[in-house]
Amino acid sequence: MDLVNVSEVSPGLFITGIVFIMLVGSFLSLGVLRFFQLKKRQGFIYMGSSVLSLVAMIVIVSTWFSE
Repeated sequence: MDLVNVSEVSPGLFITGIVFIMLVGSFLSLGVLRFFQLKKRQGFIYMGSSVLSLVAMIVIVSTWFSE
């Protein structure tokens, strides 16, 4: 079994990743919940927020943490 070496991951990158993963996951789960509650408008808003958060994470990580 091979282990992944994470010693070169900066604390800033780790915290940024965790915050955005929690944000995307929260919006995604709330969107699914609203769809099950038949509140489609709110569901689409939460899904859109999830997509925007994912795009923001990709942009921030690729610009600030690229070597």
